[in-house]
Amino acid sequence: MNAGVFRRLHGSAGLIGQIFAILLLAMVLEFGVSTLLYERASQFSVRDDEARRLAEHVLIARKLANETPPAARPALARDLTTSRYAIRWSPTLPPPPPVPADLDAMYHQIVGWEPDLARAGLRLSLSSPGRGAVTAGGVLLSDGSWLHFRTRQAIHVPDQIIERVALAMVPAAVLILMGGLLVRRTLLPLRRLALAADRVGSGSDRDEAVPEIGPSEVRRVTGAFNRMHARIYRLIADRTQALAAVGHDLRTPLARLRLRADRIADAGIRTSIEADVAEMNAMVASLLAYLGGEDAVEPLAMTDLAVLCATLCDDIADRGREGSYDGPAHLEMPLRRITIKRAIGNLVENALHYGDRVFLSLAQEPGQIVLRVEDDGPGIPDGSLLRVLDPFVRLDTARGRDTIGLGLGLAIVAKGVADHAGVLTLTNRPQGGLRAQIVLPTDAIDPA
Repeated sequence: MNAGVFRRLHGSAGLIGQIFAILLLAMVLEFGVSTLLYERASQFSVRDDEARRLAEHVLIARKLANETPPAARPALARDLTTSRYAIRWSPTLPPPPPVPADLDAMYHQIVGWEPDLARAGLRLSLSSPGRGAVTAGGVLLSDGSWLHFRTRQAIHVPDQIIERVALAMVPAAVLILMGGLLVRRTLLPLRRLALAADRVGSGSDRDEAVPEIGPSEVRRVTGAFNRMHARIYRLIADRTQALAAVGHDLRTPLARLRLRADRIADAGIRTSIEADVAEMNAMVASLLAYLGGEDAVEPLAMTDLAVLCATLCDDIADRGREGSYDGPAHLEMPLRRITIKRAIGNLVENALHYGDRVFLSLAQEPGQIVLRVEDDGPGIPDGSLLRVLDPFVRLDTARGRDTIGLGLGLAIVAKGVADHAGVLTLTNRPQGGLRAQIVLPTDAIDPA
């Protein structure tokens, strides 16, 4: 495995997974290697019960052969042959080969049961070394001839590597499971910390602190996070309070300016001043709406999105403009009503400013609600469809500068849609104009 593949695997695994993998690798290496070495050292040792039966049979056969005349020994050998062992004797049979070094363990097992076989010159060999080895050999009789024997069934040498490795891995698996549970318990505070970090900025955890538990290093990290969390929300609270104060202070003189403008006799000057006041009011309102200075975190409430869209179309008609709605008569879902109404309203105002007609459509699809606001205006250059969603962005070439505000309209829409776990996309219509599409997941918002 090259270094690049290892880095990708290492990066894709979580911390708990990596620790599990380390424990598993260590246990496998320790138990696997030790078991293999043990099996290698004793691969030709037979089970004790088989060694005992072989030793007893060979010892009895030798004793009987010594007491039988040579002429009757072939018949005796046939009588001593059983389903497990074959016995042969002939004065012309050569002696079996000496015991090889790798059969020492088997030899000592057999003579351990019958020490007389050692004095009888016991010799052993394997006719097919492996898991099903057939053992052969011979013992020396008193007249110098050799009595040969062979197992007719394979003697099971404990070359049972798979079984022994499996048995050795049982405690390893138990140790890995216990170690994994302990590691998971140790790292649980880090998981809580990660979840808390994900919630920062969602508005649901302003007063929630992560419990400072776990190892000392984790407690220090958690404590630092809690302090940072408190500082962030203190700064947000201070900014919100300052914005609210500025907005209130600015709106008061703007209201006085509007009243004083009514006393100006010159209609042209009065109209210009009223337009400037209206623009300043719009700037203050959009800035406070985007930065959250006007409202606290708005709770979710069941809202009829279809009625909201139809009402906006009625408002368009009341203003003498052309607007249409296509969708169901009712579609209720948990929403932040003011936030979503402001978002859709901004899209409608944007469409009315740059087009002659506005088309609203609403459709319920599996797992989501799709809302579209379309116009027949000039649209937006394809290269700027994403950039216009950034705050304070104005497209001079695509759309005129005769608009009030700070370029926060679409940014407020994007922020409001994101508060509902939705997605806002802008595309140009093939027939001309802009299409703003809002996709709201129906299962991502819990009114509780």
